[in-house]
Amino acid sequence: MENQWFQAALWMGLAFVATLLSVRIAISIALLEILVGIVGGNFLPLQRTEWLNFLAGFGSILLTFLAGAEVEPHILRKRFKESVGVGFLSFLLPFLGAMADAYYLSGWTLPQAAIAGISLSTTSVAVVYAVMIETGYNETELGKLILAACFVTDLGTVVALGAFFANYDVSMVTFIVVTALILLLLPKFTPWFFRRVGSRISEPETKFIFLLLFILGSLAVTAKSEAVLPAYLIGMVLAPFFLQNRTLSHRMRVMAFTMLTPFYFLKAGSLVSLKAMWQSALLIAILLAVKMAAKFIGVWPSAMAFKFGRKESMFTTLLMSTGLTFGTISALFGYTNHIIDQSQYTVLVTAVILSAVVPTIIAQKWFQPDLKKEANDV
Repeated sequence: MENQWFQAALWMGLAFVATLLSVRIAISIALLEILVGIVGGNFLPLQRTEWLNFLAGFGSILLTFLAGAEVEPHILRKRFKESVGVGFLSFLLPFLGAMADAYYLSGWTLPQAAIAGISLSTTSVAVVYAVMIETGYNETELGKLILAACFVTDLGTVVALGAFFANYDVSMVTFIVVTALILLLLPKFTPWFFRRVGSRISEPETKFIFLLLFILGSLAVTAKSEAVLPAYLIGMVLAPFFLQNRTLSHRMRVMAFTMLTPFYFLKAGSLVSLKAMWQSALLIAILLAVKMAAKFIGVWPSAMAFKFGRKESMFTTLLMSTGLTFGTISALFGYTNHIIDQSQYTVLVTAVILSAVVPTIIAQKWFQPDLKKEANDV
């Protein structure tokens, strides 16, 4: 019989090691958890159990919700052209580039190439948000703009996945209608409800948010969409309320980063097989290079055109080059629906995870904008 407590100790031990490393090294805890997860997945008897998969999935959903709650509506309205322009190009060019590379150079079929393009077109809201929180950029206009652009990029990914593979049936209609109604009612209902229940030790506010995330996540999965999309939308709709209630936001953030997101990032790292990575190193390197080159071609000129500044443009481009949540989800969708095989899945997941690590390290080491300057610009 499987010893779940031993498995829990292994996973939490890895999370603790990553935390200790983050104290010594100026690298995002999310990236260190991924790197530690790679080591653990290849050299320790880790098991991806059902409880681990749930905690990891919940971690990605909650992190996405919190990222959406950081996007201030007035920033989105004020910098709408920048958010949409940077975000759309950040999706489109990597999607077309990776799809063309997989189809014409690697000899994949069109559906397989579409999965490759979708997986490598993403920007990781989870990684970007984790970096923003640790560095304090979530309080700056640049940070909020990058988070808004991330949403546009991943919205393009979800739309592309739906256009190619979704089932347009009653479940999809139900998901869209229920999501639209909840998003319409939440801005007025939530403040009234929270005033009635008050802030208590039993955390009714937090449980209410969790209930919403679970309901819409369930409908999204039934419709063959992804639970992280409605989570981001709920966060954006409730952003004005959460920006006025920093205590609630802080409590949820502590819960996420302490107990949930470590499992998500560690699991993502554990999916990387060093053996398979070595065997397909050239293809992985090509796909990673195609993604990053396409992101640079799309994002850097548009950021410069919008007068971000050279350092800010490079920082934005590198963070927009990351991928994780939607990328691994899209690859897993292709694998579980028998569109791609296991070797193709390994190649895509490895390229996606490397795209979460490489650009972020470069951005944090050499291109971090001056936080004081950015804060004064808000």
